[in-house]
Amino acid sequence: MNPLLGRLNAYPFERLRALTRDITPNPAYRPISLGIGEPRHPAPALVEKAWCEHLEGLSSYPATGGEPALRQAIAGWIDRRYGVALDPTTQVLPVNGSREALFSLAQTVVDGSRPHATVVCPNPFYQIYEGAALLAGARPAFANSDPARNFACDWGQIDEATWANTQLVYACSPGNPTGAVMPLSEWEQLFALSDRHGFVIASDECYSEIYFRDEPPLGALQAAQALGRHDLRNLVVLSSLSKRSNVPGMRSGFVAGDADILKAFLLYRTYHGSAMGKVVQAASIAAWNDETHVQANRAAYREKFAAVTPMLAEVLDVRLPDAGFYLWAGVPTHAHGGDDVAFSLGLLAQYNVAVLPGSLLAREAHGVNPGAGRIRLALVAEAAECLEAARRIVAYTRSLAHA
Repeated sequence: MNPLLGRLNAYPFERLRALTRDITPNPAYRPISLGIGEPRHPAPALVEKAWCEHLEGLSSYPATGGEPALRQAIAGWIDRRYGVALDPTTQVLPVNGSREALFSLAQTVVDGSRPHATVVCPNPFYQIYEGAALLAGARPAFANSDPARNFACDWGQIDEATWANTQLVYACSPGNPTGAVMPLSEWEQLFALSDRHGFVIASDECYSEIYFRDEPPLGALQAAQALGRHDLRNLVVLSSLSKRSNVPGMRSGFVAGDADILKAFLLYRTYHGSAMGKVVQAASIAAWNDETHVQANRAAYREKFAAVTPMLAEVLDVRLPDAGFYLWAGVPTHAHGGDDVAFSLGLLAQYNVAVLPGSLLAREAHGVNPGAGRIRLALVAEAAECLEAARRIVAYTRSLAHA
């Protein structure tokens, strides 16, 4: 067996299942889950139609690089969304969802044979980053989010010796679970560090189309162009249709950016067997070429967040995020002393609502676990179910204040 497999940590949901194994939720309440970030709005009819109309694609092998029409559709969307013109033949690559690409990119760009090979991740974080680093033979290092700065990553926590050994940095904007969007000044800082130390930046932007401000979130490609980095050196962006278009089962996304990195990544993927099926490609083209369903999806999330956030703010430390479909809520000290795990287990037992303890989404770094004392709430269900969950959370939290 690959000995690096032994370095992997249990996934947050595996740890939560172990913690809740002996809990019997209150049968007086029907179960509601706000724990898993799986979109549950209906898939767009135009995507389903394109899928059904291209079933002949099942009878032939797809090319690893994808059909030219799909690359062009992705490049067209990037240009419309960010104002950045890319060469679809060299700077765009379709992938089977951003998750597998986030993982396999590390296997392409990280040289694990180098002493002290390091991958830097935000903290809290999407656990694929850590697993990708470990299986590439690198060690993960963490930059904690700072609640005092709208949960921005504190890249200054990483010392120069660590930066000197860093080969890859995962950025996540909008962030999971915090919903924070990186401003131009933060990108400028990260690009300067990349220029100094030569590491690759992988920007995970799968939540970019669910936002609550007038302006859409700044993307890494957009930031690079604004800062005069037109060659996009050492920068790749990953995105997905899962959240944007409510099609997580399609496993469709893209990687775009530095042509040299994408050339090496395509070579890796050719051997890895990661070609996207032609039926999925046809449906993906329809999705990337349409914004009407995206606007409707965003409006549905805005309606839910506008209703739920003020309710929860009465009892939890929570506010409307910049973007994404999570609320990153602080547990009050009168509720189990602010213990996120105890709060989550009690909520499940007494009110049959599942949430994800924040400490399971983070690692202890720089003396703290930045997820401790918080819970992640995924507002992915329909509005009525999210409101019912909010009412139960309010009732549970208030009951603890009088316990």
